[in-house]
Amino acid sequence: MSKRVLKIGLPKGSLQEATFKYFAKAGFHFSTNTRSYFSSVDDEELEGILIHAQEIATYVQDGVFDIGLTGKDWILETGADVVEVFDLQYSRQTMRPVKWVLAVPNDSPIRKPEDLQGKRIATEVVNLTKKYLAEKGVKADVEFSWGATEVKAPLLVDAIVEATETGSSLRANGLRIVDTLVVSTTRIIANRESWKDPWKREKTENLVTLLQGAIAAELKVGLKMNIEKDKLEGLVRILPAMKNPTISHLYDPKWMAVEIIVDEKMVRELIPQLKRAGASDIIEYALNKVIP
Repeated sequence: MSKRVLKIGLPKGSLQEATFKYFAKAGFHFSTNTRSYFSSVDDEELEGILIHAQEIATYVQDGVFDIGLTGKDWILETGADVVEVFDLQYSRQTMRPVKWVLAVPNDSPIRKPEDLQGKRIATEVVNLTKKYLAEKGVKADVEFSWGATEVKAPLLVDAIVEATETGSSLRANGLRIVDTLVVSTTRIIANRESWKDPWKREKTENLVTLLQGAIAAELKVGLKMNIEKDKLEGLVRILPAMKNPTISHLYDPKWMAVEIIVDEKMVRELIPQLKRAGASDIIEYALNKVIP
């Protein structure tokens, strides 16, 4: 019997580092070198190929890949007919979504989309931009940009449509945002025929479960602490645990051990409160996966 393999399209470029990081936390270690598009992985049932995120949805639609990871923006831009399996909710550099925005120079008279009538726009997402303009009833010249889009306005074009997570690059280039066209995060997508295959679907769902746990763990940490038994109730009242804290007895019957999982952003405010409530020996530790 031949070995069964799930072929995965992995995003090369800006999404690659984040994707490999979450796969590693999920337990799947991909590796590659700069001269190869084939990625080795420590699971003989997986076969990964690195390719630009812009192309993955089309290749998944056509059955070249069983599944792939790409942005919602590229699914919409290509119009690919695929199964959207799961929203992984991360982007290139942060956990924030990517936004495709309409931007113009700070001193431009363009204040709203309708002001683009008869103007020239540069972008990598030509189809998305044309659809957006059509919805606004605006006729403008939309040209494909091969890169460095931020520097093209106002010398070459009147406006651009560009992806941003924080807006910092746009501001650095003297641009302001007029409107947002699309908000995008990374999706796992599947070929429709592959999704009907019981083995491939189960393998994909297993991957999703582990990736979901790895991403959920990114924003959370564990806290362990000790507290005197007579102060426990007061401590529990201020704990923002996911459900209920884990509480156990120490060897000394007067003391208890408490363990919780919390959002990392809360820790800097929470630890001083725990100390004031009587907690001691507080330990913060990173998490690899959080499976709901």
